[in-house]
Amino acid sequence: MGALSISFFGSSLVSSYWNGAATYYRGLVRALHRQGHRVTFYEPDAYERQSHRDMDDPEWARVVVYPATEEALFRCLEQAHGSDLIIKASGVGVFDELLEQEVVLLKGGTTRVVFWDVDAPATLERITANREDPFRRLIPRYDMILTYGGGAPVVSAYRSFGARDCVPIYNGLDPDTHFPVPPDPRFSADLSFLGNRLPDRERRVEDFFLSVAGHLPGRKFLLAGSGWADKWRGENISYLGHLGTRDHNAFNCSPRAILNISRSSMAHNGFSPATRVFEAAGAGACIITDRWEGIEHFFEPDSEIMVAGSGGEVAEILERLTPERAALVGKRALARVRAEHTYAHRARQFETIFCA
Repeated sequence: MGALSISFFGSSLVSSYWNGAATYYRGLVRALHRQGHRVTFYEPDAYERQSHRDMDDPEWARVVVYPATEEALFRCLEQAHGSDLIIKASGVGVFDELLEQEVVLLKGGTTRVVFWDVDAPATLERITANREDPFRRLIPRYDMILTYGGGAPVVSAYRSFGARDCVPIYNGLDPDTHFPVPPDPRFSADLSFLGNRLPDRERRVEDFFLSVAGHLPGRKFLLAGSGWADKWRGENISYLGHLGTRDHNAFNCSPRAILNISRSSMAHNGFSPATRVFEAAGAGACIITDRWEGIEHFFEPDSEIMVAGSGGEVAEILERLTPERAALVGKRALARVRAEHTYAHRARQFETIFCA
């Protein structure tokens, strides 16, 4: 099985600032490097991400940060020409439509071109609503569509738009970066939630987190992520703002429970576990998640993860959740994620697709 030279166009590998896909990219790219593949990651200098880096350029990838101009983008496309595999991720944030059009022109010889959708339910909703969306006519031109979730509904939808094939490669755990650590008093709480403020998440955060704090004034809640500074919250909710990845383990290990709240499109579609679910499980955290179809394919409800269909159910779970029960659920989740859901597992799936 030969090593691949891979050119990857994405939002950012080195910064998680307004970039929830960062740890997904890192886990996959690092695992692919360990398998012998060579990855060059192209990311635009945009949205102040470079001034909010979580990490230096890694040894396991070549990172090319390009100015947010068309001229710089075309220089990167010239560099990518001739790679074994060229990947264009969704949501790069700069010249997405142009990139989607230009990368398919690099196909030929041994070069394959893939679109990797890290927000497939939203993409499919967009192109279904707009028959003139330019991405619709490009889908059949890609060698393959990869997604970071979505299951059979997303696969079926992409194929209906003419995709040659569509394969989900789910989020996972990098056990070298996310693991149990001692609790940190800075992050002590009964229930904590980490997520950026986005339009299709905000209402669900109100229902599953803010309202719960309102009904449990004697409990302590912790909110982290960008964009919530001016959002009303109760006196028992502390707000941290953007939380760099270096603090994620302590954040996950310190409260009694970690809350996962899916974005509306992903909750509606199902089969879309967030990166942070696997990261929290890798830290041995007790996770309470909103309900979505397909949870049982990743964790066993009520044993390895707690599932709530409403804010009221979150409050009920929290009220009866003892420290001993929380520790047991977290221990089981940790064992499951290490056994079945690491990025090493995902890299082997990737190789089955592209290196056979």
